[in-house]
Amino acid sequence: MKANYGYLDGSGQYFITIDTDHCTTCPHHGCVTGCPKGLFEIIVDDYDDCVSQVNEAARKKVKYECAACKPMANRPPLPCMAACTPGAITHSW
Repeated sequence: MKANYGYLDGSGQYFITIDTDHCTTCPHHGCVTGCPKGLFEIIVDDYDDCVSQVNEAARKKVKYECAACKPMANRPPLPCMAACTPGAITHSW
C-alpha cells in the first residue's frame, strides 16, 4: 500500500510517499536513521506489520524540513531514499 504524507498549497504539492509493502520486508528501517531531520517513525499498521510513516509533527512542514536534502542543482541521493529499498520512498517535488 502507498501512503502519502504532506500537503498541497499554492506553491505546489509536498508529499512523501512510502510504499509500505517495502517496509514489511525491511529488517533495519534505515529511513528512520537515514533522515537528518528525524521525520520518520516506525508504527504497527492495521495488518500488524511494522511500517514507516512521517511523524505527525512533520507532516505540515515537509517542504521546509526536506529542503536541505533537495538542493536545486547537483542533487546527491536523498538520505532517506538511499537508506531504503529502491522505490520504497518517493517525493512529489
